[in-house]
Amino acid sequence: MFKDRAEAGRLLAGEIVTLSLHDPVVLALPRGGVPVADPIADILNAPLDLVIVRKVGAPANPELAVAAIIDGNPPDVVLNREIVEAYDLSEEELDALVKRERPELERRAAAYRGRRKAASVTDKTAILVDDGAATGTTMRVAIRAMRRRSPRAIVVALPVAPAETVQELRLEADLVVCLSEPAQFRALSLHYRDFHQLTDDEVTQTLHAAARRRRTALKDWKKRKDQD
Repeated sequence: MFKDRAEAGRLLAGEIVTLSLHDPVVLALPRGGVPVADPIADILNAPLDLVIVRKVGAPANPELAVAAIIDGNPPDVVLNREIVEAYDLSEEELDALVKRERPELERRAAAYRGRRKAASVTDKTAILVDDGAATGTTMRVAIRAMRRRSPRAIVVALPVAPAETVQELRLEADLVVCLSEPAQFRALSLHYRDFHQLTDDEVTQTLHAAARRRRTALKDWKKRKDQD
């Protein structure tokens, strides 16, 4: 059991820092993945950004995902082809469902990121981080979207997930780092002593602090380089 998400992130960071990762970019799945990702970005001196995923529900059954939209310019759409075929959705019907969800995706991206551009992962190591995974569905969608953005490698970092979920994610990512794979997973919240619902303010404050920290580190590096 982890004390909180920050402790889980520090433990994950200790594992990830031992890897030889090319030009890492740390991407958190909000909200819960952000405090886990922050210590990883810190120890790697890497950018911290988000992967915002919005489910696209089926007609008359919004809990059943026919697709997912991932923020970007333009956003990526990952289809759940089995569900699309089961509902016999035309391209026009699917487009309408996707367009209905785009405003909320864009609202969340603007609320969390503001005017900052999304971090590029082209020819870099994308490290996707969440506070855990039960089925891994959202993480799989994020991996597939990142593949389209031409990273050198994709690493998934999780404090806790069932062994079968980790195995499935290993089929999608280049590497999965998971600290705990309990045989009896139960609810994710039971693996943390503090698992409070994070607010949008907590997310944005963490992102702003990480951006300031990285700017300071880059200035210090440039100063040392100039002195040399």
